Amino acid sequence: MNEKTKAGLSPRSVQPMRATLRRALGYAVKWSLVSRNVAALVDPPRTFRKPVQPLTTEQARHFIEATKDDRFGPLFHVAIASGLRQGELFGLHWEDVDFAASTITVRYALQRIEGTPTLVEPQTDKSRRMVALTVSAVAALRMQKDRQAFERQVKGESWRAWSLVFTSSIGTPIEPSNVTHRFQKLLADAGLHRQRFHTLRHCAASLLLAGGVAPRTIMGIIGHSQISLTMNTYAHLSPALEREATDRLEALLAASS
Repeated sequence: MNEKTKAGLSPRSVQPMRATLRRALGYAVKWSLVSRNVAALVDPPRTFRKPVQPLTTEQARHFIEATKDDRFGPLFHVAIASGLRQGELFGLHWEDVDFAASTITVRYALQRIEGTPTLVEPQTDKSRRMVALTVSAVAALRMQKDRQAFERQVKGESWRAWSLVFTSSIGTPIEPSNVTHRFQKLLADAGLHRQRFHTLRHCAASLLLAGGVAPRTIMGIIGHSQISLTMNTYAHLSPALEREATDRLEALLAASS
């Protein structure tokens, strides 16, 4: 029997509750309403992070090539090239895309609140950011713009103008489940392992790590508020970097002997 079955809540659900309670009681102590913060005396439940297996460099190239003509191909391409969260991709507007500068600006995320698609502003200043794009990702966005213009012309009056980059076939916000189903099918068709859409964000981070990009730079691209969050989340994704560091150390030690 696991912890969730016994307690009713998973450790991941309990942790933010404990943090909120601890913070509230901290204020209570400060204001002399209570003598001590009892929440600080309770150890948080342990969480076990499931291993993440993002696409390798070769697999990412293969997947991008295999899906380039699919309606959602540009979405997957930009996800891998930018590391944006799913909601940030779904909330991307055409005015956020600067083709001349090869950048996109993250100003909103699209969330479903009580079933209604809603644009919300990023929760932190780090999440509100500008991300540089690869040449191929910009080309994918140009393809998306042309395809969307054609769909708008075909649908005529039934088109709903949200000005979003990635939409349904009638211009409305994308239904996440539709993307998930298509994503899983395309992975299978490409002979790749099953994974969540969010894993494409891990893929972007691992590719940046493998390319030797500094963790603090990755933090800015990914939109994390703290470098520790970036390192704790993604540092394990590139064992090749660990091997490279070990080889460099071996070379240094050999040279000094």
